[in-house]
Amino acid sequence: MKKLLLTAVSLLIAGVFCFAQTEQSQVIEGGGTGPWKSVAVGDKSLPTHTIYRPENLKAYVEKNGKIPVLLYANGACANNNLEMSRLLSEVASHGYFILAIGPYQLMPDDAFYAQWKGVVRGWYPETKVNAIMGNGERLTPYTEAELAAQAAEREAALKAAAAAAKKNRNRTKAAAVPAPFRTYARQLLEALDWITDQSADEQSEYYHLIDLEKVAAMGQSCGGAQVLAVAHDPRIKTCMIFNSGIGDMEMSGASKKSLKNLHTPMLYINGGTADVAFNNANGDWGRIADNIPVVKISTLDGHHGTYYEKNAGAFAVVARMWMNWQLKGEVSDAALFMNEDYEKTFYPEWTFDRKNW
Repeated sequence: MKKLLLTAVSLLIAGVFCFAQTEQSQVIEGGGTGPWKSVAVGDKSLPTHTIYRPENLKAYVEKNGKIPVLLYANGACANNNLEMSRLLSEVASHGYFILAIGPYQLMPDDAFYAQWKGVVRGWYPETKVNAIMGNGERLTPYTEAELAAQAAEREAALKAAAAAAKKNRNRTKAAAVPAPFRTYARQLLEALDWITDQSADEQSEYYHLIDLEKVAAMGQSCGGAQVLAVAHDPRIKTCMIFNSGIGDMEMSGASKKSLKNLHTPMLYINGGTADVAFNNANGDWGRIADNIPVVKISTLDGHHGTYYEKNAGAFAVVARMWMNWQLKGEVSDAALFMNEDYEKTFYPEWTFDRKNW
């Protein structure tokens, strides 16, 4: 009897944590510009991911029907979605339920802009005249003096490390420090499995609110490779590859063979020749089969797009307009991808390519 009671209690405790439980939440950049103010959520039953969704999800569903899903993988395949938090918040405000790899964390403005400032100045594309962050700060490339100072600082650090190693060479060798945790492509599908279960669970706050027939996957840089690695999954209806492409590389479970498994309309957007992924994206373009519709956009923004701009700038617009078209059937938003006059009017400096439509 005692064993039966313990078993029952264990099952009850396990059941408590299987359904969605919003544990923490925050509004980012005013909740986006869309009609459904968004919120970033940490869920106790999905500690490996952050959820971005309309704050009043039930109101959205009552008016529009079940909400489409976006799976997101980070640049550098990092376990942190801070860099894209503004873009994900913005897209969610237009009526999307986003599952982003990386645990929930506080994302205050100062941390966001501090992280992006060095990145943008260090990767400043020569093709871009101005870089203005969402907080209004105008950035310029590092000067020659600043670059020299950084190089000197690195050299001094290397010399100090070499001296310390020489001094301690006879001491017991310290244990190797484990590499920082990296993510894996399967986490995109694990999140999809999780929300599938939540949608069917009467106890979950997401019960019958999720449209599992409308699922997109998006990744930036290394995260784009993670998307290509799982793009074969039939539940995914479209993919967005931002500042990425596999080319002749093998990365995060993807290779050029992964392109043979594509089955959905594909969007590639890169930052032009200043983007380190530019050649890879073009390589994928030439290899994608003739039965797969593809749009490829090249901008002048370099590898880091417009993610540091207010509400993530034009790259956020591209993401939500693509999904509006592909997942919600809003044909008017197809103009950005299929109408040359529209493209020349609103994005005259961008290059658009499309095939198999």
